[in-house]
Amino acid sequence: MDLIHIKDLSVPGIIGIKPDERINEQEILINATLWADTRPAAVSDDISDAANYRTITKAIIAHIREGKPMLVERLVQEIADLIFEVEPRIQEVEVTVEKPGALRYARSVGITIHRSRVT
Repeated sequence: MDLIHIKDLSVPGIIGIKPDERINEQEILINATLWADTRPAAVSDDISDAANYRTITKAIIAHIREGKPMLVERLVQEIADLIFEVEPRIQEVEVTVEKPGALRYARSVGITIHRSRVT
């Protein structure tokens, strides 16, 4: 399997448990590594044979803009599930969701999960 990387996708959204976090958007930082076989696209040079990372990224952005989860744990799982739903060529994902500035004295706090497609 080959690796596709989406790095430092920064999307404003509602996430958190405190009252001000339920009202005020904050930066949500996403990094994802996607496992797929890129050989068919390499041979054909045709987007229809590729895992379309633009489509995946647009779906992640829309999901964050529309959703309002309380916990990072929920959002990171939702993003992993969404990637599998949007792009059938993806066989595994590793997704990290971070909340920059959420902890005093820390640049960021986040959660990383690794999931495989359930067949």
